[in-house]
Amino acid sequence: MTATVAKVETFIVTVPRDTPYLGPLGPGERVNARGYVVRKGNGTIYPSVDRSLAVRITCSDGSEGWGETYGICAPRATAEIIDDLLVPELLGRDPEDVERIWDDLYGLMRVRGCSSGFHVDAITALDIALWDLRARRHGVPLWRMLGDRQRERVTGYLSGLPAATLEGRVEMARRFQAQGHDAFKIHAVVSSEGIAEEVAALREALGDGALLMVDLHWKFSPEEALALIEHMAVHRPYFVEAPVKPEDVDGLAWLAERSPTPIAAGEEWYTEYEARLRLGPHAVAFIQPEMGHTGITQFLRINRLAEARGVATAPHATIGAGLFLAASLHASVTLPGLWRHEWQHSVFSRSLELLETDMGYADGSYSLPTGPGLGARPGKRFWDHAERVY
Repeated sequence: MTATVAKVETFIVTVPRDTPYLGPLGPGERVNARGYVVRKGNGTIYPSVDRSLAVRITCSDGSEGWGETYGICAPRATAEIIDDLLVPELLGRDPEDVERIWDDLYGLMRVRGCSSGFHVDAITALDIALWDLRARRHGVPLWRMLGDRQRERVTGYLSGLPAATLEGRVEMARRFQAQGHDAFKIHAVVSSEGIAEEVAALREALGDGALLMVDLHWKFSPEEALALIEHMAVHRPYFVEAPVKPEDVDGLAWLAERSPTPIAAGEEWYTEYEARLRLGPHAVAFIQPEMGHTGITQFLRINRLAEARGVATAPHATIGAGLFLAASLHASVTLPGLWRHEWQHSVFSRSLELLETDMGYADGSYSLPTGPGLGARPGKRFWDHAERVY
């Protein structure tokens, strides 16, 4: 008999950190009563801890798979959606039907406007767990279920220089360069001394051979972004990321057509439906799918759209326990159009401490976890920081 989904458990994983994500608190910033900080640079709320939502799916034959989704804000909302809306429709399903399951779960709420956000995050956790479970049942690493392997390792780029001052960020970049790193992305939301000034300082410090990327964190109108990009062009940024508000589809296309620097976007795109709206004639040069939002099914579908349009892929990496990052690496090795994968150095090493895995990062690239499925499982420290919700 075919084994079917019998049980789903959800866990909130919370790991304290001394310095909030992206860097120390800036002028006028504070951690509120619920442990969040609103960054003045873009008005967005961030946690003061590392946090994500993990799920374990167990089948009727005892086989299991692990998944994870974006859980840095209000993780109980996502957990409730999983338990109340999705689990009743998932029980009894065959994990081999994982892509059809994604479509069915998405269809439950699409006509109510729930086409992204917490609802799709909830599906993402289950999607990754089902793919993991499926690959483990076949006794193969996950990438074998996804496509032909295009590369042995996944080249990365350094993301974030979480020091309090421009001088400190430049010094941090110099240290990383001395270790062999050649690509650096700044987070403009904490560029308190000025974005263009930070790019200029880094170019001077790191020399002409370094690749510099700038994440603008959706701060600007298209016109404001273009003016800033033109001002920075002399310092040759490799790409400028997330320059305009996520809803401004036309503004993103307008800017991509006119910008002297390639435009990257997409960490907030959940589905192929959102990607289609933004991959038209004046598409961005790079898409940045975030596995913690898309899950494996949509990650692959979005990348098929990008490949058909000649757009390169530079997957995003965010706060997590490392499970959805492992999924992102497995998917990335199968992508013909992969450029590089983001390496959040201030998060990655902390994630590894939570897992039983041989996933790693050295010499500017990721090594895939080996073993069946994700090749990553919760370790002792995971359980030290995990709270079961359902």
